[in-house]
Amino acid sequence: MTTRMIRLLALILAPLVSFVPGAQAQDPEFCDVPSYFVASDSKLSHVGAAVKQDKRLNVVVLGTGSSALGGAEGAGKAYPARLQAALERQLPGVTVNVVSQAKSRQTTADMAKTLDKLLIDAKPTLVLWQTGTVDAMRGIDPDEFRSTLEDGVETLQAASADVVLINMQYSPRTEAMIQLSTYADNMRIVARDRDVPLFDRLGLMRYWSDNGTFDLYAAAKDNALASQVHDCLGRALAALVIESAHLEKSEGKPAQ
Repeated sequence: MTTRMIRLLALILAPLVSFVPGAQAQDPEFCDVPSYFVASDSKLSHVGAAVKQDKRLNVVVLGTGSSALGGAEGAGKAYPARLQAALERQLPGVTVNVVSQAKSRQTTADMAKTLDKLLIDAKPTLVLWQTGTVDAMRGIDPDEFRSTLEDGVETLQAASADVVLINMQYSPRTEAMIQLSTYADNMRIVARDRDVPLFDRLGLMRYWSDNGTFDLYAAAKDNALASQVHDCLGRALAALVIESAHLEKSEGKPAQ
């Protein structure tokens, strides 16, 4: 893929949920998330212990530009902040701190280089690692991608941090231009082999698009809708975290 094409795709992908107009009317407190998107056989044991024993949960979101929203209020409306809000609602009495370390155009290898510093500085109980799109855009060898991701997850686990992998966002406008399936499949393999949950953002957003929950084809500027998409992602992530940590019902209700 040429440099010009990479830049074009970056411009297309970056505003995908920053400029989402005209979804069907729906209650902002409601998110249509089938249960299979927030279920996992993998256990977040460190999260469970931190919530039950320490009453504190430190989370780091490691990701790219699609983990953020633009504008003065973007940080508070992007899914990392909405995740924190959802966890705080569902885990009363627990101090929840979600820190976003999202930077545009990072490959998995770029992010892997920051892990040692991240572990020292943030001391996370849980790392949410969103990746894959930039690797696909740049044509990173899929085997190299998988190996780098697996080594990174192993590094985090060795430091007693739980991990959730988050795959790519879905865009019907670029689906034919970027072949994401191979990278998404490799993320599933790493999640299986390292026994960590995978948040299927790609599948969930495709579900929303196919069912008319959000109009992901459109490209007009509508940050209100973008915020709603991110809020729904944050709620779904909270449900996955709580489910995978095997928390008792008294400690929180599943996200809507």
